[in-house]
Amino acid sequence: MPTLEWIGKDKVINHHQEVPYRILDKKYTYNAESSENMIIHGDNLLALKSLLPQYEGKVDCIYIDPPYNTGKKEGQWVYSDNVDDPRIKKWLGQVVGAEGEDLSRHDKWLCMMYPRLKLLHKLLSSSGVIFISIDDNELYSLKICCDEIFGVSNYIGLLSVEINPKGRKNSDFISISNDYCLIYAKNKKDIYFLENIPKDKKDLSVDENGNLVHNSGKRVLVGENSFNNEIEDFNSKKHYTVYYNAEKDDLVLKKETSLSEIDEDLVSKGYRRYYSYSGDKFVENTYTAEKIVELFDNKALDFKNGKIYEKNFSSSIRIKSILSNRSYQTYDLNGNIIDYKIDVKTTSAGQELKDIFETTVTIFNNPKNKGLIEILISLIDNKNALVLDSFAGSSTTAHAVLDLNKQDGGNRKFILVEMMDYAETITAERVKRVIDGYGEGNKAVAGLGGDFSYYELGEPLFKEDKNLNEEVGEDEIRKYVYYMETKLPLEVGADDNRYYMGKANDTAYYFYYEKDKPTTLNREFLSTVKTKASGYLIYADVCALPKETLDKNGIVFKKIPRDIKKL
Repeated sequence: MPTLEWIGKDKVINHHQEVPYRILDKKYTYNAESSENMIIHGDNLLALKSLLPQYEGKVDCIYIDPPYNTGKKEGQWVYSDNVDDPRIKKWLGQVVGAEGEDLSRHDKWLCMMYPRLKLLHKLLSSSGVIFISIDDNELYSLKICCDEIFGVSNYIGLLSVEINPKGRKNSDFISISNDYCLIYAKNKKDIYFLENIPKDKKDLSVDENGNLVHNSGKRVLVGENSFNNEIEDFNSKKHYTVYYNAEKDDLVLKKETSLSEIDEDLVSKGYRRYYSYSGDKFVENTYTAEKIVELFDNKALDFKNGKIYEKNFSSSIRIKSILSNRSYQTYDLNGNIIDYKIDVKTTSAGQELKDIFETTVTIFNNPKNKGLIEILISLIDNKNALVLDSFAGSSTTAHAVLDLNKQDGGNRKFILVEMMDYAETITAERVKRVIDGYGEGNKAVAGLGGDFSYYELGEPLFKEDKNLNEEVGEDEIRKYVYYMETKLPLEVGADDNRYYMGKANDTAYYFYYEKDKPTTLNREFLSTVKTKASGYLIYADVCALPKETLDKNGIVFKKIPRDIKKL
């Protein structure tokens, strides 16, 4: 597999492992007492690391819209498009070193993206999908990076998204009207996409039973064809003749051994004969007799022109690789004609943002269109999906999640990360407004409902001298330690001493820690242990028990803080 090399790669390829773990400091919850939805203000590299203890392998859908690295300075970006924001310069200086002073903007961009993609990969569930919006400045580099991190075999495809049908006026040589969306799975074999684009009305009709039927793509089940196998065994499950009485809506299946073997009695009673043949030979029907009866009972057969077709009840199609803006009419589930629009334009997204904030002033440059993100999220057959956006910007992803939940009764959750100072005034504020509703009079838009908790990045768990940072509190330390040992959330309410954390794989875990004094694992402590298990893992400052006692009781001692694993 081809790999991409750039200046500084050797410094960042494993940098995600060196990123310090920080706690998440909840500041408030909006519209509820507690919420699983999160908006985090802080560097997304640090925030992603902080999410690991609770969310590693649990995120179903990731959408990110990183800076495109066009070479133009855009102060609205946390990393301006030529990647010279002071924060990224500082970060490059710390991680890449003096070598970073000679990096091109492409090297800098790759150094910024690589460790973030590594952490996103960790957070993605085994059946999860990541969507990455990008333009052609870094598309090819990003594709090779994602091949390396997610695996070539997990590449799903590339969407071309028509963000500006008129083309950008400031484009050189070619007027650019689209950008792209790269799609990767964590494990491609474990996922599938729903067909989620409604078909055009002209391609559908309502049958005699009130069902929507696609006018083309009907499959011949019984009738003349030269594709099916010639009958060699007349007892085959796929060999039968069909007699159908349209007036009575009655179906009779018979075994016949000759094309001329006609049941004249049924014909005289108004039944029409249908059979599969090629030339003067019977050929197999497409389905077994059992399947044809099932389809008949489900009103899924169309008898026409001497053949039996399978009705195509699908009223939607797969997303196409070129996602264009268009409006057309389709049918709803009740057979009513409705207007449908695919709108993925940046201009529409900008106007919606102005409407939400009830202003004519530009709120955010080049926001992503909610319609695009809704289409992407709705590809996933999970109405309870956890959706993560670590370049949250104007909070389009959260808006899309809440809107989809309103449409289909889903319970999707979102996690947003935004580094810039507008995390409160734009990112969180937009979510508040779409939860409550906005606008007045004929411009009023009803609220979508929902809630979220707002977080700031808190203190690091470990100090620079590698000792525990006691300012973060015991609860946060215990949650981290237990996760690192078990990859499970900390248990609560157990009937044991207060240092007990939980039990996993028949091992009981204890974190014997006091902020103001050293702790000693001794017989006195063992006398307070109540949980029965085949093994025990106990953290403490000192161990006073001999090895024989530890071995006899199945105890593994770990010293604080030396033996605490690092994320």
